Order: sequence, then C-alpha cells, then structure tokens
Amino acid sequence: MGTSIIILTYNNLEKTKLCLESIRKYTKDEVYEIIVIDNNSTDGTKEWLKTQSDIKVIYNETNLGFPIGCNQGIEIANHNYDILLLNNDTIVTSNWLTNLRKCLYHSNSTGAVGPISNCNDNLQGCNFIYNDYQDMQSKASLNNISDNNRWEEKVFLIGFCLLIKREVINKIKVLDTSYSPGYIEDNDLSLQIISLGYKLFLCHDSFVYHDRGTAFRSDTAKFNALILKNRQVFENKWHFSCFEFDKSKNASIFLGSGNNILDYNSGIGVSSLRIKYYFKNANITSLESDDNKRLFSNKFFKTVKSLEELDNSLFDTIYIGNSLESVDNPFLFLKSLKRYLTNNGKIVGECKNIGSIKNISLLLSDNWYYENFEKQNHFTSSDITNLAADSGYKVTTIYPFTCNLNDKEKELEKLFSSNSLNTYYYSFILEKL
Repeated sequence: MGTSIIILTYNNLEKTKLCLESIRKYTKDEVYEIIVIDNNSTDGTKEWLKTQSDIKVIYNETNLGFPIGCNQGIEIANHNYDILLLNNDTIVTSNWLTNLRKCLYHSNSTGAVGPISNCNDNLQGCNFIYNDYQDMQSKASLNNISDNNRWEEKVFLIGFCLLIKREVINKIKVLDTSYSPGYIEDNDLSLQIISLGYKLFLCHDSFVYHDRGTAFRSDTAKFNALILKNRQVFENKWHFSCFEFDKSKNASIFLGSGNNILDYNSGIGVSSLRIKYYFKNANITSLESDDNKRLFSNKFFKTVKSLEELDNSLFDTIYIGNSLESVDNPFLFLKSLKRYLTNNGKIVGECKNIGSIKNISLLLSDNWYYENFEKQNHFTSSDITNLAADSGYKVTTIYPFTCNLNDKEKELEKLFSSNSLNTYYYSFILEKL
C-alpha cells in the first residue's frame, strides 16, 4: 500500500519548493503520490506547480482553507493509499515516512501517527538542536532509527504532518469543515479517530521540520478571532474545552515511580498517557469526575469518577498535577489521599509560586488583578512544606522552574534575599509518613 501526500498551498512558493524537494530526496524507498491543493496563490505558485509533472494539482479560485482543501485532496487520492496531511512549510528528513508507516502498521488498532518536530506544541518537540538545514538533516538521520520504544500513545496529534490509515479515512470520510478556514480541526480529527476505537502514536523516531505556517498568523486580529470561534465550535461538539489537550502534568511527571500509579484529575487522558510513556511497566488508574472527559480517559485506562470507587486500592504514586490550587481545602484534600497510598507512598504535584518576582512586581506597580486569582489557592515553597507537615507528609523534593527576569524585575530582586524570586513554578514530592 502506498501513501497519498496531500499538501495545501497559499503563496509561500519558496517554502513549497523546499518541502517538495525534501520529499523527493528523502522518500525514495516508499510508494507515494503528491497531491497539491492550491488555494488561489498569487505569488507564482500556480505557475510553478504547472511545471511539475509528478504532482496532482487542484487549483481553487478562492482560498477555501485547510479542512475543505484536505477533503478535496482525499477525494482524488488513490483509494487504496493511506492519507498523509502535510503542511507546505515543512522539510522532511531521512526515513521519515518509512518510520511513520512502521508504527502505523505495527498494530491493527493504530489509526494515525505523527512525527516530532522543531516545535514543542503538544509536546511533539525533538530533543536535539542544530545550526542550519544541513546540520538538521545530519542530526535527524541519527534520530530517525526505527525504535518501537519511542512510540508514544497520544490523545492528539498536530496536523502539520499526520499519517492516517486508509480504513480510518474510509470511516471518517472528511475533516469537519465547521473549523474552516482552519485550526483546531486536527484536535477534532484526533478525537474522531479515538472515538472509532483506534490509537494515535507520536513517533519520536521520525523528525519533520515545521516552519509554523504564516498564512493564517500574518493578520493577528483575524487569527485571534478565528481561534476564539473554533474553540467554541470544538466545545459545543465535544462538551469540554480544547485546553484539555494541554493538561499533561508535564512539570511533575518525571518525579513519579512505582508499580501502581493513580492519575488524579486525568482529564481526557493526556497526562495518563504521558505517565505510561515514562513508566511503561506501571499499572495506571485514572480519576476524572467529568463524564465527557472520562469517556476518553476510559479508552486508555480504567478511570473512576471518585476516590470512593477505588475501594481498598493502594498506589505507590498519586499524581495530582496542580489540584492544590483549585480544591476547596488543600489540607483535607491531602489527608483524604493518604489511605490510598502504600507505606512511603508519595504525592507528586505542581503549582505556581505566588512569591515570584513577577507577581511581586505586578503587586507593587498596582497592576495586580486579584479577580484573575480569586478562585485559586496560592503557595510559596514554605507553604508547601508547612501544608505537607500538617497533613502527615514530608517534603522530599521541591523542584523549581525558573524564568528570565527583565531589567526592572532584576532591580527589584536586589531588594530581597530570597533565592526563589525567579521561580515561577514548583513541582514537588510529598512522602506519606
């Protein structure tokens, strides 16, 4: 089976050339076709495409946007080929498609896969740096060695490069055009695929450079209005915010350990799958009170609605994310978790530092807006230590995440002696006594 690579163009001819040149150079071992949907480019793109004999092209008379354009490409694609949606501001690398296809077909339940990139949106960033395109290709060749231990199951894959199995496309038919001209349609597509019972995987063994398309982003006001509109479209359809995809507990996941793990406030399963990737042999249970979110979390792990459903279950680690900031009583909350911990079991969490120099600066300059924080509990490192002691825990780790200070904040920092002023966030471990 081959791959239909569908690319939308709207100006940016030079980027399109780089993209297509890289496909031709680094995809020689695969059977594929290239389909370009041009959304009425005015910079010579249409004229150049007419000189390319190895490409199927549809020329639209107006800019129809991303979802409609992709649907046009799917319609004329070889009906036996898988579908790969690829932005025209990408550059592919050696073995990129071969490795994606290996992951896509490693299991009948896999529905779609995507690569890592230079951008870390959705935690899809690479772990190497490079100086130029040549160095990038060299580093990518070392990275792109097929390894199933580097395939990470996800709730969402960014649509800049997304390989979808043909049988999945045959069931979904088309991308939801309610999101036209684009953005958040890939979140929606990911949930559609999962709803059909398929899995999504991020392939850390395949790297594709992404220049983060500029066509939509060039008009900031128009772009922001589009984002707001599509967020509402998404929420009306799925009954939770698209911000759920960002709730990964990523600041504290690396602090966990043990065979039995509870992911408290698991949302739609983003953090639970991150835990699974880091601790592959752990038994993971999720807890999510919201019915719509739990519907998805349940597709990955056993997900309960409340602590009471856990009966006599014991866990080595309970991840709470930033729950301390939102619970009614942090003291009682931590006390309630103790009965579900093994001896020396631990709570792993994270929270903002209310004592950061940035917050102090806002307060002193009379720019503090309390209503933005009134529904949150606030903590410093001392608060965490005292709360732990009062609740029957000891703090074994407080890990600071620091930020860069501007000149004004640096001057203000000199007035204080605290070492935590440039810390904006903490992750921590509380061990049961």
